[in-house]
Amino acid sequence: MNLFAELERRNVIRMAGLYLVGAWLITQVAGTLLPMFEAPAWVARTIVIILAIGFIPVLIFSWIYELTPDGLRRDAEVPREQSMARQTGRRIDFAIIAVLLLAVVYFAVDRMVFEPRRIAQARAEATQPARHDAQADRSIVVLPFADMSQAKDQEYLSDGLAEELLNLLARVPQLRVISRSSAFSFKGKAIDVAGIAKQLDVAHVLEGSVRKAGNAVRITVQLIDARSDAHIWSETYDRPLDNIFAIQDEIAAAVVSKLKITLLGDAPKATVTDPAAYALYLKASEQLRVGSADALEAAIRLYKEALATSPDYAQAWEALGGVYLNQAARGMRDTEEGTRLAREATNRALALNPSLARATADLAWIANAYDRDLVSAVRYTDRALALDPGSTQVLFSAGLTARSLGRLDAATAIYRREVALDPANPGPYGQLGKVLAFSGRDAEAIASFRKVIELSPGFAGVRHWLSLVLLKDGHDRAGAEQALALAADEPGRCYRLETLAMAYYALARTGESDAAMAELTATCEEPASYNIAYAYAFRGDADQAFTWLEKALQHNDGGLTEVVSQPMFAPIRNDPRWLPYLRKLGRAPEQLAAIPFSATLPQ
Repeated sequence: MNLFAELERRNVIRMAGLYLVGAWLITQVAGTLLPMFEAPAWVARTIVIILAIGFIPVLIFSWIYELTPDGLRRDAEVPREQSMARQTGRRIDFAIIAVLLLAVVYFAVDRMVFEPRRIAQARAEATQPARHDAQADRSIVVLPFADMSQAKDQEYLSDGLAEELLNLLARVPQLRVISRSSAFSFKGKAIDVAGIAKQLDVAHVLEGSVRKAGNAVRITVQLIDARSDAHIWSETYDRPLDNIFAIQDEIAAAVVSKLKITLLGDAPKATVTDPAAYALYLKASEQLRVGSADALEAAIRLYKEALATSPDYAQAWEALGGVYLNQAARGMRDTEEGTRLAREATNRALALNPSLARATADLAWIANAYDRDLVSAVRYTDRALALDPGSTQVLFSAGLTARSLGRLDAATAIYRREVALDPANPGPYGQLGKVLAFSGRDAEAIASFRKVIELSPGFAGVRHWLSLVLLKDGHDRAGAEQALALAADEPGRCYRLETLAMAYYALARTGESDAAMAELTATCEEPASYNIAYAYAFRGDADQAFTWLEKALQHNDGGLTEVVSQPMFAPIRNDPRWLPYLRKLGRAPEQLAAIPFSATLPQ
């Protein structure tokens, strides 16, 4: 009883009550508010653990120390006649009453405000799975096939077959097929089927293997329901290599049948060509996946070999044109030469097969970025979307056309669809982020750019694009400091210099801004004349901005496709030279408004 009396005198019991009531209230509030902010589960667990750990130290502290007018003193050092323990106890009683009143208020608010919201959300979630499942039932990812050949030298065939099947299935409008770049991003990684399907938000996975011996090939495929990990269908094909196109058709038809998709027309069919040319085509496609300058040159050689074997091979002409265009866009080939070669190869492909969607989309890109012919770009874009609305290459080009016309809502919808079809590819997130930034939706743009960095930390340009959002105001010192930090990690040299020139200017570090600008203009004129123009506009130098816009025109800079929407040109949009320049480009407001563009996407 003496111990209990001493605990009561030293207010240890009261402090325990106050701590428990307060901790309980904190956990209740956290349990209500944290889910509203989508906080991870570990945050709530951490709060509970910290409160539990703190209970005993608080009681020990209350036992040892007493609060006096002179501050905290050890209880043993305070004479009983000078003790303030009784007054402190009354204060603690009032504090307990206050916390209990807060608890009553919390319960009232929770019952009248938060509980109805939780009920409404639960009802919404209860109906959501049925809609989601209906959509997910028609979603699939085709994983790279395993090379089971004895010499392990048929990877080009196993990967190529998987990609061709993917392309076939993507032509079924009712089926959402994940793009090759996302599907192949899991190659060589220790992730199970369920994990891959969850990351890509698909219900089905098609995987398989290829074993080649001489002119014979064995292809084994299996279709898996990723939600239950159940095998829906599997088959093994032992055929001569000459029959590979028929095998592709059979597999595609079987997948469509097993997923119970009702086709409005015939099932998609693989294009039959010479087997030797097809093998060269697949080897060239393997080089494209490498993506380096040397690999692109190797791809060109292999495509030309395939065409020497089969001159009427339309897909090889289409792919060859795509490589030339890629080289021109990335500065690996002179722009005029690259676009000329791309146009010739692409037109040859369409002359052989007018239904090639990618070739049509490439002509839209050329018309838009290099011919400055938006009317033709729209015509090609509409045609490409009608031919294959599930192609990410078609969607990329369509988004570029919409953005060039200033139709930012249409561009946003297009790039969101590309992200849905290619969720592991950083590129679509970057394009979506740019359009969101042009639309003034800065928070969404920043999130999209951050996703690019998460998927590909070395992605050139994304930190510069993110910096433009942070620098848009021009007077936000915090944004300029963030842009400066981003520049340090930007792998693209010209992008880094552009960011430094603008960030230093925003921070009033004029000398450093001038130095970065001088290096930028001396070393990056041809690939970055358009970017240099908006850097000068940002710095308030309208004369230099228009000088460099003219240089961008001379160099046929692809960046001019976004000139009507780029916020960095805001300081010079009221300049009397602005509208005449846009008219010369064919992109003045009245010129763009006269061009119809529907950009119809499947539901």
